[in-house]
Amino acid sequence: MLNSTTLAATTVTTTETTVAAITTNEFIFCTAASLVLGLIIAFAFNFKQKKTKSFMMTLALLPVIVQVVIMLVNGNIGTGVAVMGAFSLVRFRSVPGSAMDICAIFLSMAVGLATGTNHLALALMLAVCVSLLNIIYTLLPIGKKKSGHKELSITIPESLDYTEVFDDIFEKYLSECELVSVKTTNMGSLFKLRYRIELKSDANEKKLIDELRCRNGNLEIMCAVAADIEEQSF
Repeated sequence: MLNSTTLAATTVTTTETTVAAITTNEFIFCTAASLVLGLIIAFAFNFKQKKTKSFMMTLALLPVIVQVVIMLVNGNIGTGVAVMGAFSLVRFRSVPGSAMDICAIFLSMAVGLATGTNHLALALMLAVCVSLLNIIYTLLPIGKKKSGHKELSITIPESLDYTEVFDDIFEKYLSECELVSVKTTNMGSLFKLRYRIELKSDANEKKLIDELRCRNGNLEIMCAVAADIEEQSF
């Protein structure tokens, strides 16, 4: 049976071993690896995509932040994840991102966890493989939307019945048409209609707008590329 002196000595020895597990050289080497892999991830997920500078900086620096947190808790993954979970509150003060943005952030965190536990080979394989797959999938024509989809906004006076007033014009120029929203404006004297449309292959957009202007009393009309609504679901 161990006495109190032996238990105290064992505790001191165990604590010293845990603290001495991370050397300065290991910390510097892991930090450098995190920074390099973060840059790889940032540039890979910016390939042929329009990402902001702040998002690229986040992807580049997130691995080293996670790595330092894991090292500070002496490699205890459970404690480290609990600490990093507190930072997830920042999500409620940020702009909603796409599914690909969420994937990139999780990859950066996973790389930081790997470097923080000194699994540098695993971190390198994970970052390089997922980055290459992202570039390959970006180049492949997977899930591309029809380029003809546009958003049409028409302002009409309240005297017009918007349910059928443009049907003949739409049938003439459009292959697809969907009324997305109706909004009143100018103290209720005007309606703003928003459609999601697709022009026929031989249709002339200017002629479409000219006929709509004659029908809505030359009020405001706007035709633009359809907003990518599905990508903003996160």
